[in-house]
Amino acid sequence: MRGPVLWAADATRDTLDILRHIAEDDPDVAERIVDLIEVAGYRLGEIPTGRPGRVRGTFEKSLAPLPWILCYAVDDGFGEQRILILRVIHTARNWPKGDWPQSS
Repeated sequence: MRGPVLWAADATRDTLDILRHIAEDDPDVAERIVDLIEVAGYRLGEIPTGRPGRVRGTFEKSLAPLPWILCYAVDDGFGEQRILILRVIHTARNWPKGDWPQSS
C-alpha cells in the first residue's frame, strides 16, 4: 500500500507545541525530534502499522523510544487509501478510552 499522508490541524498544532516546548532547552534536539515524528507519520503512507486506537475508527502508532503516539485514521475514499494523522499525543497524558485527552 502506498498512499498520501495528510496532517490534521490538531496534529500540526501538537507537533508545533512539541517543537516549542523542547526548543526552550535545546532547539537542535527539538528539530531532530519533530523530524522523527514527521518521518514516522509519512511512513504510515507506505505501511500503516499500528494498533486499534482508543478513539473509534482510529489507530495508534507508538513512536518508542520517543514518548509520543501518532493517532491516525485510514480513509479509503477517492479510489486510494489515505492516512490522516489526527493527533500526536504524549504517552504520559491521561487519555480515556473513546475521547482525545484534554488540552493542557
